[in-house]
Amino acid sequence: MRKDPPFDMEYVYTTYILERAQMQGALVVNRPQGLRDMNEKVYTAWFPQCCAPTLITRNMAEMQAFLREHGKIVVKPLHGMGGRSIFVVTQDDKNTGVIFETLTDYGQRFAIVQRYVPEIVESGDARVLLVDGEPVPFALARIPTATDNRGNLAAGAQGVGRLLTERERWVAGEIGPQLAAKGMLFVGLDVIGGYVTEINVTSPTGIRELEKQFKLDIAGQFIDAVTRRTIR
Repeated sequence: MRKDPPFDMEYVYTTYILERAQMQGALVVNRPQGLRDMNEKVYTAWFPQCCAPTLITRNMAEMQAFLREHGKIVVKPLHGMGGRSIFVVTQDDKNTGVIFETLTDYGQRFAIVQRYVPEIVESGDARVLLVDGEPVPFALARIPTATDNRGNLAAGAQGVGRLLTERERWVAGEIGPQLAAKGMLFVGLDVIGGYVTEINVTSPTGIRELEKQFKLDIAGQFIDAVTRRTIR
């Protein structure tokens, strides 16, 4: 099951149908229940030890308080992808109020607020791929352009492959086995400055870029993992 967000009701209905297939013996990757349960922004809350300070709210006063506490924050919707509607906000930004109003629809929708991690400028937003709970040894660091805050390839960031850091291996060890146990065989972690910002379970990218740069066979590794599960 692989579809780019938004995660809409048609997507949910599809997971219901696939879950029926699973109950009759089919292996569905990633597992339908996990796809429903693991919103890519919200599910980071299950691993607070891996994350920078984060707030999920639709209360604009709480957002303002979070901004005052941390000075510089990232605000984004819970359903987007590819860097859409991601804002970096500072205390002196006069657009703060309208940004919070827009993202929460005047307090009607939840949004996520995270402390800004400055390492993104030099080190980028690293995509760490997990195959059946085990990390691929290389990350794809997506370096923002000089005119954009976003570390997303779709927003023009440059993808630079590199070995995982010790911290990234630790993060993968904290998260990977738990996701594999829940039937999530292919997952992409977004890691900035050693902090997880998203857990991508619907359509994580990065395979082709890493395979090209390092002559890897991540797709083959994934198919081997599927085959092992099927044989069981």
